[in-house]
Amino acid sequence: MVQSSVLGFPRIGANREVKKAVEAYWGGKLSADDLTKAAADVKKASWTSVKDKGVDFVPSGEFSLYDHVLDHSAAFNVIPKRYVGLGLSPLDVYFAMGRGRQSEGVDVPASEMKKWFDSNYHFVVPEFSDETDFKLNFNKAVEEFKEAQAAGVTTRPVVLGPITFLALGKASKDAKPGFQPLSLLPKLIPVYESLLADLKAAGAEWVQVDEPVLVLDKAADLESQFSTAYNALSKVAPKILLTTYFARLDSNLNYIVKLPVAGLHIDLDRAPGQLDEVLAAAKPTNIVLSLGLVSGRNIWKTDFDAAIKLGQKAIDALGQDRVIVATSSSLLHTPVTLASETKLTAEQKDWFSFALEKAGEVATIAAVLSGSQDPAVTAALEANRASIAKRRAFEKNSDDTVRKRVAAITPDQLERKSPFAVRKDIQAKHLNLPKFPTTTIGSFPQTKEIRQARAKLGKGEITEAQYEEFIKKEIETVVRFQEKIGLDLLVHGEPERNDMVQYFGEQLHGFVFTQNAWVQSYGSRYVRPPIIVSDVSRPHPMTVKWSSYAQSLTKKPMKGMLTGPVTILNWSFPRADVSRELQSKQLALALRDEVIDLEKAGISAIQVDEPAIREGLPLRRSDWDNYLKWAVDSFKLATAGVSDQLQTHSHFCYSDFDDIFPSIQRLDADVISIEASKSDMKLLSTFKQYGYSNQIGPGVYDIHSPRVPGSQEIKDRLKAMLEILPDSLLFVNPDCGLKTRGWKETEASLINLVEAAKWARQTYA
Repeated sequence: MVQSSVLGFPRIGANREVKKAVEAYWGGKLSADDLTKAAADVKKASWTSVKDKGVDFVPSGEFSLYDHVLDHSAAFNVIPKRYVGLGLSPLDVYFAMGRGRQSEGVDVPASEMKKWFDSNYHFVVPEFSDETDFKLNFNKAVEEFKEAQAAGVTTRPVVLGPITFLALGKASKDAKPGFQPLSLLPKLIPVYESLLADLKAAGAEWVQVDEPVLVLDKAADLESQFSTAYNALSKVAPKILLTTYFARLDSNLNYIVKLPVAGLHIDLDRAPGQLDEVLAAAKPTNIVLSLGLVSGRNIWKTDFDAAIKLGQKAIDALGQDRVIVATSSSLLHTPVTLASETKLTAEQKDWFSFALEKAGEVATIAAVLSGSQDPAVTAALEANRASIAKRRAFEKNSDDTVRKRVAAITPDQLERKSPFAVRKDIQAKHLNLPKFPTTTIGSFPQTKEIRQARAKLGKGEITEAQYEEFIKKEIETVVRFQEKIGLDLLVHGEPERNDMVQYFGEQLHGFVFTQNAWVQSYGSRYVRPPIIVSDVSRPHPMTVKWSSYAQSLTKKPMKGMLTGPVTILNWSFPRADVSRELQSKQLALALRDEVIDLEKAGISAIQVDEPAIREGLPLRRSDWDNYLKWAVDSFKLATAGVSDQLQTHSHFCYSDFDDIFPSIQRLDADVISIEASKSDMKLLSTFKQYGYSNQIGPGVYDIHSPRVPGSQEIKDRLKAMLEILPDSLLFVNPDCGLKTRGWKETEASLINLVEAAKWARQTYA
């Protein structure tokens, strides 16, 4: 019999209960006990709802109040020294590591965040050194396994694997030169043995051990580490399902099938072409193969017939008892349930499947492959065929005007009129900015009043005219504040924008939107990704009115703010029927029109943000060139249609850019701003290595933390930057937009930023 499996479930709650509880705890409005209870309620609802869909292997242990990698660090005592001895409870130490803390005499910054492989989920980077003292502070896997049992659900616990845990980490500041986190594996294995032995003693039959590092090229050099670890762990653990996702195994498969594990999970949504090779390698073994047939990354309904075809191929090779039908990855990356959507049309709703619906899909596909004669299973299969046929019919429609415009793109449309060396002098005269010009990344705090006004407009409680008057006042407040503290290149603050992708999608043709399809980005920050369903075009200007109004309020230059084509694509749920390249270039053409219109309206600088350009990079290096070609071309297509005096900016954050630095240079933005403070400014060494001719603004403080940096702290960062970067190229700005921050901390932080920039002008005159 073929069994079914879900690798992980969204931990946010159907109505964002976790966000509300966590933020209430941070605000002193909820006790730790009540936070624990709120979390328990969400976990129980998830376990029972997945079980009720007929899934055989229900996950546990992957729930988190902030981040599952941070949970793992806290459990294994990987707690940097700066968070120790502060008199905080273990829960507050945990949150301090995630978001920093500045209260009651404690002042510590947050740990570094990075993107989780090629997704928009951010994890908190573990820090290791020779002195790291691994021990189990708590056994989360056992605790939640027992918690689920008490709720009437027997689960398959999920644990982050030891190799991936170390490979995702970094050497701490106090580590010895040349230290490599993977050198700690011999010290780490005994702690994993204890964790897994306790799981087995608690009655767990299987354990899902996630090792997504196995889909990376660098795993080719880790055979000995995997052999050492899993030969030890398999002796004491429940049956191990070694779990990979997001890409193909390639040559790493050769040693994976030799490991003493009971099962192997592969992602057939992102890498369906690997099935034949995996089947051939697995057949001589006793390994059970878990097939990721239902996407954990998108919201499109699964084509049952296509999935069944792949599943049957595996059954023919291995037999039913060695095949599990599963989600391709954790469903963390999808919304909780389609049942919450009441405003989608019947046709649109029929296209989609969210996490809970995907749980039903794996159960149905497994039942069909098991030969079920249940009328309900037969009906579900026929309904799916009808749904897929209708969607295929819709997908055949196209906007010929848009398609022809993409086909007519020429190389000269990708290039500015003059090289940067020429543009820089023209822009300097036009903008008249001082040395070390100060600016922000775009957004200012989205206050409760702003959110309420937007909600009232949506409910019809205020008119469009009343809403616009409210937005004008908010913009004026932001402009006057920036003038008052002495910022040089201003922004309008974006009070009219709900989200940096959703706002644009709502004004473009080709998107649909949800009410409650929230997905966790990091911590308590959730997003509602738009869905691209057809060809994309811009029916009218999107930002010109508000940027022009802001410019009318001041004599200082105003920076127009746009989200780039690659980021809009990566932070939406894209179409599955056409290439990402086509979708990206359609978006680029729409944004190109907007950039040109902004310049015509008198805007002298325009920022086109691409924080997701590194995130979208394929996980296998052999696939990079094609992606980087169209991704960079899309940005250039969006920004190159303006005069030399228009200063283009772009922003990047929370990714490693050193390996794609030549592509960052090829963007040819006049100014780039990057996250630097949260990662100890390590990215600056890349600029020193490669050299960078255009202007750059490495972030001088972390906006994802409520902590206010002192002016001396910012001065110290500027000093470090100027050891690497020419002073003529340096902008001074925060790490990212200020949308999620409160006004009090924003004011204090930016005042300190301006003070530090003034100091730099005097010191480096």
